[in-house]
Amino acid sequence: MTPLPKIMLAPNGARLTKADHPALPMTPEEILETTQACHAEGVDGLHLHLRDAHGKHLLDAGAYASALDLFRAEMPGFPVQITTEAVGMYDPAHQRHVALKSGANMVSASVRELCRDDHNTTRAFYNECHQRGIAVQHILYDVDDAKLLTRVLDDRFLGAPELQLIFVLGRYAVGQKSDPRELDPFLDWLKKSDLSPDWAVCAFGQNETPALVRAVQMGGKCRIGFENSRQNADGSIATDNAARVTELVKACAKLT
Repeated sequence: MTPLPKIMLAPNGARLTKADHPALPMTPEEILETTQACHAEGVDGLHLHLRDAHGKHLLDAGAYASALDLFRAEMPGFPVQITTEAVGMYDPAHQRHVALKSGANMVSASVRELCRDDHNTTRAFYNECHQRGIAVQHILYDVDDAKLLTRVLDDRFLGAPELQLIFVLGRYAVGQKSDPRELDPFLDWLKKSDLSPDWAVCAFGQNETPALVRAVQMGGKCRIGFENSRQNADGSIATDNAARVTELVKACAKLT
């Protein structure tokens, strides 16, 4: 399984457009250009969202396959993780199909969304991903999601150090402004469950940088970019995704 990168770029997300920020990448070519710029600043992986011709969120195995081919040609060996986020548009069966048929070896998936289907179906999906060598990063919005994951994921995967998690901070906070302390319940759950997974944090709003720095301090990894925040720590608007990466890298450098 491909481990999580230390800093994964999430440059666009599912909903934002250039009306939200002119430097937000929309097409695969724009995402590639943004990723190359951010790689130069320290990013070592990409969380990939695609859009259709009208700029809407797109989960399509063929479109993902084409985008992955582009990255393999232009950035050989660079880790690319595809999203299966539903955004209220896709059902679990479609999410599973895209995860299994796109040719990706890294996938992010919300246990909450997948469990809209029968839990046995979700468990079988996780097992098939493992058999195919697809690394699934489980999206957890709160500790209830974490507890749900423990019910549907086989113990042999749950206790493995290769288990990949991402803790989402601030998604449902007022104004989607995260607080670094939102990480604490997840860390408590890990400790009580005696788990040592490969974990990362993403954080919404102005506090993205301090939240990610705290994650690093606690032994975690980061996902950063316009998907979650276009703001620097001082509240100013970043010029582009690379500026967000630069701020994080500089902040983390002060920890050593």
